Amino acid sequence: MRSHSRCESGRSSVLDSDLRESDGLRNLLSCIGEAQERFAELLKSYLLEHPTTVDQYIRYLSFQYHLTKDVQRYFLAIAAHGDLARRRGLRDFLCSFANEEELHYLVAANDLAKLGLRPLPMPFDVELWHTYFSKVVVERPFVRLGAAAILENISDGVAKEWVRKALQGSFLTRDNTKFLVLHQHEALPHGQQILAAIEEAHLEPGHFADLNEGARKGTVLYLRMAEWAIRPHTLSSICDRDTLDLDHCEEERIRTFSMEELGSQAA
Repeated sequence: MRSHSRCESGRSSVLDSDLRESDGLRNLLSCIGEAQERFAELLKSYLLEHPTTVDQYIRYLSFQYHLTKDVQRYFLAIAAHGDLARRRGLRDFLCSFANEEELHYLVAANDLAKLGLRPLPMPFDVELWHTYFSKVVVERPFVRLGAAAILENISDGVAKEWVRKALQGSFLTRDNTKFLVLHQHEALPHGQQILAAIEEAHLEPGHFADLNEGARKGTVLYLRMAEWAIRPHTLSSICDRDTLDLDHCEEERIRTFSMEELGSQAA
């Protein structure tokens, strides 16, 4: 009889764990859905009656350049955390993801170079992003992973049609929209992949709590960056600086960048 009770208790524990895991993932998906809705509303507020302007596009690519530069460090830091010691599938995914994302900042910068321009200095909201997440990722890696889930999914869902509409400016060409097209994830669905990796990792409630915290904070900061790009006179713009100093090597690296360096992503 005792053995039977222990067995029942064990099954109950497994079921409770599964329920908590499904609730955690459901909450993350809810955060993503809300982020997509807010992003769609932000884009719609301008694009409904106006095409994308050159100034907006410069600001968009500039913040993406600074946001994605050295992004591999975050994913490798998450992968190195001890909580992934028995979650090798997630660790392997993050290492591959770091490799895939590492050069994306050059795509943004090269798009600007095709317009005869260079990135603007780092916006204040991107500075806040790196200041916060570079510290939290060491001890609480799933906070940063939650933010990544937002970045890789925010342009999908209800926001997708407005992201496509943003590609309709008269100055936009195939040569200077590589970053936007790449991050629509038609060829490489990073948004789906990161959610699948999270789902398969059998995370604990504390991990999901951190994922959802990171998703919410990532949403706030990303939407502030997007607003900075769309509305040049938004509050964050009072911190803008005039020029970005790039050394000759970096300028040459940007100028000579080829999408072939991304391998299968460029297909």
